[in-house]
Amino acid sequence: MTRHLLNTLIGLLLLITATLAQPALAADDSRLIVLCYHEVEQNAQPDDPYSIDVEGLVRQLEWMRGRGYRFVSVDDVLADRAGTRPLPQKAVLLTFDDGYESAYTHVFPILKLFKAPAVIALVGSWLDVPPGVQVNYGGKKVPRANFLSWPQIREMQASGLVEIANHSYDLHYGQIANPQGNEEPAASTQHYDSKTGKYESRDQMLARVRADLVRNSELIRRETSKVPRVMVWPYGSYTQELTDIASSLGMPITLTLDDGTNLHSTPLTTMRRLLIDASMTLKDLAYEFKSQEAAPDGQPLRPSRAMRVSIDSIYDPDPTVFNNNLGRVLDRVLAMGASVVYLQAYSDPTNSGTAQALYFPNRHMPMRADLFNRVAWQLQTRTEVEVYAWLPLLAFKLPGNDQLVSGASSRLSPYSPAARAVIQDIYEDLSRSSRFTGLLMQDDGQLNDQEDAGPDALRAYRERGLPGSLEQIRQNPKTLARWSEGKTEQLNDFSLELAKLVRRYQSTLHVARTLSPNVVLHPESQLWLGQSFDKSLSNYDYTVMTTVPRSAGGEDGMLALFQAVASRPGALEKTVFELPSLDGRGNTSVPTEALARHVVDLHTWGARHIAYNPDDPFQDNPSLARFKRVFSMKSEPER
Repeated sequence: MTRHLLNTLIGLLLLITATLAQPALAADDSRLIVLCYHEVEQNAQPDDPYSIDVEGLVRQLEWMRGRGYRFVSVDDVLADRAGTRPLPQKAVLLTFDDGYESAYTHVFPILKLFKAPAVIALVGSWLDVPPGVQVNYGGKKVPRANFLSWPQIREMQASGLVEIANHSYDLHYGQIANPQGNEEPAASTQHYDSKTGKYESRDQMLARVRADLVRNSELIRRETSKVPRVMVWPYGSYTQELTDIASSLGMPITLTLDDGTNLHSTPLTTMRRLLIDASMTLKDLAYEFKSQEAAPDGQPLRPSRAMRVSIDSIYDPDPTVFNNNLGRVLDRVLAMGASVVYLQAYSDPTNSGTAQALYFPNRHMPMRADLFNRVAWQLQTRTEVEVYAWLPLLAFKLPGNDQLVSGASSRLSPYSPAARAVIQDIYEDLSRSSRFTGLLMQDDGQLNDQEDAGPDALRAYRERGLPGSLEQIRQNPKTLARWSEGKTEQLNDFSLELAKLVRRYQSTLHVARTLSPNVVLHPESQLWLGQSFDKSLSNYDYTVMTTVPRSAGGEDGMLALFQAVASRPGALEKTVFELPSLDGRGNTSVPTEALARHVVDLHTWGARHIAYNPDDPFQDNPSLARFKRVFSMKSEPER
């Protein structure tokens, strides 16, 4: 598009936009949609997935204005949070990352046309490069002229439309994050030094990030006379520790790439953004706006298809063999069309249900190999699935530790402060070493009607006014019920403590807990399990339950479970029905045709989330060619 045509288009649009009504004040339930753009060109480059053309941007903004959306500024957002001036209904904040020169040459005239405020995020090290010198951008050299100049930045800021944000001084790159050499976002990753075989400490990482943000904020202040109030994390990767640093440096707003729209209750430190890419049409944009606005908590409720991946099944001490196995799994996950992978973070070669070793550096257990980070990163980047770290809640075999649940030699006591501290350390070590989307706690989080008789547990019972022995507790039905409720609360409280700890390092964390289907089909089973479906629905993002169609109830067993779940309002949105791909003894494969029929049944009845376990890529179980047609989340799985 020539500049003459662009000016003509802008002139025509000005006549239309001038007639639109002024924004109305919002109610308390108003939402803020934040959009993330990158390069805007007259003719978008086909090799840049996040570059859009000028005409495309104008059409998107005009579509928003024509449907009543109103563009707001950072001042508007802060005033709304301070309670001095509410946001208009259907508020939209525009943001442009990386500081391309097109933000001045192409975007700025459009912002003036629409009177639309915007945030432009700058990477200081790119701007510090002298004219005529190449900039190291994403591992390739590009001209310094591709990025804004300080006079251009000052002019845009002086207009009152543009807010300058900190996008780091020099953290917009990937650094080595594990022994296998994966490069991950520098801001949120502890660097692995291949020469020493050691990781950067957490304190060193945080000090490095703080120094970088200080340097970039000072550069922006020196050049514009204003200290940035907004932090935009490179690649959208951040932790609570990092947002705490940004806040302490005068940046109360953090812009992420988390999915969803922003409610009044969404923390300023974790503002969600919709990433606009080159392939997004107006129809796509309308769908995203509609789905985000319909979500009760601001995050769209999307169906999922999950499969479990065990690192045990692909591990080999020979790196070449392991990488070949991993490649085979990645190809299969991609072809199967899964949207979620439950990735086993521990080693349990005998399928005992107890963690014998771990696949990440930690303080308390043997590390079989440092592989979880590698596999999780490859899954997320190669297959674009959400990865849930799968760990036991209590079943850890700790060397030389006697803090075990009475009557269960493989599970630690949730009442023991020492055992809880060890488990918390394990979960924290995992969270610090890797990036993942969710946490799956397996079904060992239970206490039967003979547990727990350890000294810490008995002390807790007495504090609740219960008798001091299990024999006395079980003699009275009322005391037995109170005891069961107490155990359920203890397990819930502990699992939520772990989730809170993990969320400090995995800020977008979704939590799933695995329960026995008996807690739905037979609520009285809480007495011998210490589990509650209703509490799980209220406390976790998802509840995973194994669905056994070939139970004593025959095919109706699966239907009975589905109906019991569906009878609870909202439960289908939070329940994952997991189908076993092996028989009850774990020896014989369930025929793919039967497994596929069960998926179709669940989907037909209205199940939102379906999983299967296990997946065997080496025996092709279930058959990829036949099963992906019913399981895949892709519209054309045959391709």
